Amino acid sequence: DTSTLLTRELKAELERIFMGRERFSSLFVTILSFGFKYGIPSDADLVFDVRFLPNPYYDENLRSHTGNEKAVQDFVRRGGTADVFLDKLYDMIDFLFPYYVKEGKNQLVIAIGCTGGKHRSVTLANELYERLSVAEKEYGVRKEHRDIEKDAITKAK
Repeated sequence: DTSTLLTRELKAELERIFMGRERFSSLFVTILSFGFKYGIPSDADLVFDVRFLPNPYYDENLRSHTGNEKAVQDFVRRGGTADVFLDKLYDMIDFLFPYYVKEGKNQLVIAIGCTGGKHRSVTLANELYERLSVAEKEYGVRKEHRDIEKDAITKAK
């Protein structure tokens, strides 16, 4: 499903797959961060709620920043709970992938949600993407941050 990709993203993905001669099984994985207040993504196969993690929104110095920035990532990961969750999530996904492939599934959307889709879910989606990208697996992986800019847009109106 390429309906949510920008033209440049689609072009880059096609070039990576075909021009880069990358090979992976028929499974293509999308790691998607989102905000629950904007609704659960309709195409999500697996949905994980990370609203149990420390929320940078309540820190005035971090509120306007995103999970793409180190200060927010450090805040979300403080105490180690996020890392334990990521380890367990990765183990589960690693276990599931071969079964999805065996069943004939060709795409898998893993959605990670927090309240607004700007801090916690972005932080964890980025880290899960990194872990899946470096793994010696035969699947494609991409990430998308669906709601990262929505608060800025709605507050500007």
